[in-house]
Amino acid sequence: MSTFEQLGVAPEILRAIQEMGFEQPMPVQEQVIPQLLSNTRDIIALAQTGTGKTAAFGIPVIQKTDIGLLSPQTLILCPTRELCLQIAGDLTEISQYVKGLKILPVYGGSSIESQIKTLKRGVQIVVATPGRLIDLIKRKTVSLANVHTVILDEADEMLNMGFTESIDEILSSVPQDRSMLLFSATMPQEIAKITKKYMSDPVEIIIGRKNEGAQNVKHIYFMVHAKDKYLALKRIVDYYPNIYGIVFCRTRKDTQEIADKLIQDGYDADSLHGDLSQAQRDYVMNKFRQRNLQILVATDVAARGLDVDDITHVINFGLPDDLEVYTHRSGRTGRAGKAGTSISIIHTKEKGKIKQIEKTINKKFEKENIPAGDIICEKQLFNFVDKIEKVKVNEEEIERLLPSIFRKLDWLDKEDVIKRVVSLEFNRLIDYYQKAEEIEEPSEQSYSKNERTRNRKNERGDKYDRGDKNNRQPEKGYTRLFINIGKIDGANPANLMGFLNDYVPGKVRVGRIDLMKNFSFFEVPEQNARQVVKALKGIYVEDRKLVVEFASQMNSKKH
Repeated sequence: MSTFEQLGVAPEILRAIQEMGFEQPMPVQEQVIPQLLSNTRDIIALAQTGTGKTAAFGIPVIQKTDIGLLSPQTLILCPTRELCLQIAGDLTEISQYVKGLKILPVYGGSSIESQIKTLKRGVQIVVATPGRLIDLIKRKTVSLANVHTVILDEADEMLNMGFTESIDEILSSVPQDRSMLLFSATMPQEIAKITKKYMSDPVEIIIGRKNEGAQNVKHIYFMVHAKDKYLALKRIVDYYPNIYGIVFCRTRKDTQEIADKLIQDGYDADSLHGDLSQAQRDYVMNKFRQRNLQILVATDVAARGLDVDDITHVINFGLPDDLEVYTHRSGRTGRAGKAGTSISIIHTKEKGKIKQIEKTINKKFEKENIPAGDIICEKQLFNFVDKIEKVKVNEEEIERLLPSIFRKLDWLDKEDVIKRVVSLEFNRLIDYYQKAEEIEEPSEQSYSKNERTRNRKNERGDKYDRGDKNNRQPEKGYTRLFINIGKIDGANPANLMGFLNDYVPGKVRVGRIDLMKNFSFFEVPEQNARQVVKALKGIYVEDRKLVVEFASQMNSKKH
């Protein structure tokens, strides 16, 4: 293995990274640093989050910066405000002994005037989210004429969030002879299109295999009936006393409900989703980073800006529709060489997804049984005993109180004291599991014949319902559209109209709305219909890609 000195890292940067605790280069650093230092070829690097990629590109771009030129020379694009701030902070720390280097994070949700003032004073490295950078480009307050290196970090996430057009617009504003580095955890088709369009004969660096999960993550699934999912989650959390994890849910509604239940049941938990303000999201994320929370319940979109290395468990409260989202979720544990566990709580209909994910990540899932109450209590008890053994005693403070404590407990022998200490800590837990029924697991042969028949009827009913509603004629002057979100996703007329206002330019009137279980129909003025379909194309809600189509076209497809 090479050392940082052998990779060609400059002395002032070596000093900084040694103080930061860097010892040996990680695999991605060993491959990317010499490539970026020695030539200007484009690079595609496929690597999971938490593999050391920020330093992999940060060290060489800092080293190659012309300090005498006070205009942007390196542009780093990333999907979220939080990641933007984190990268800028890491680069500032790496460059602490490089005099004259200016790094600016550019993102929405903060004063654009302040960012413009800093740009006017001169910076060499800009770390930006696409939306805010385009705003600055349109205002002509940022010049990208001297940019020689463009880095797309978490490129797959940016595309998932609908930034394809923004990236196109930004890349058309930088010199054509610039070099480009693209970091991605997965390699979807959209990434391949960008590389073909904007990169020239790129070097491909792969840490692991394409779309593969982290090597040191164990993948487990528990199969339960849908009604038992929350009870199963409680048992899993109790079974791992030292868990520091994220529970991923599909919708904002589920996220808030699960977090509320956990808090009510006495867990150190909170929620993170798009209905929270930016200040609320920052507050929750900081609590989690500082370990004031043990469990964070989050949607995929809201968790994108969270970067924490010590997460022990990721729990999927149901599997995502997009299998690459699973790779991102599980990649949040098992970082920096540590072991991690990705747990999925599924029902019988999701068994097929497990097989698909296994092929994608090239790993087998282990099926485990929901822990029994007595096993959970035993595990919690021995964890508590272990803490007693290892606790640091403040001799000085406790010494003066011991005589009074001994007198107070003099009538108890050692065995009684131990029993009472344990009971004080565990009475609630033991009482709960003594009364709780064990969770019945469905058989591998899916659900019973009656359930299958009932589900088929429900599916047919939904299809017939969809057909009846689809055949309904729109109001005069309106066009009827189909959208693939429904009541199960928490859709209602108010949030559907709010959603359209957020994503469709201008004010669009909404006519009749028909909400179904898994999808909906809504009507908009004829002159706005194509604009609405175009504006919502490629947009993701949580981890699901929106499908918006003309209802009349869908009807013709069936025939």
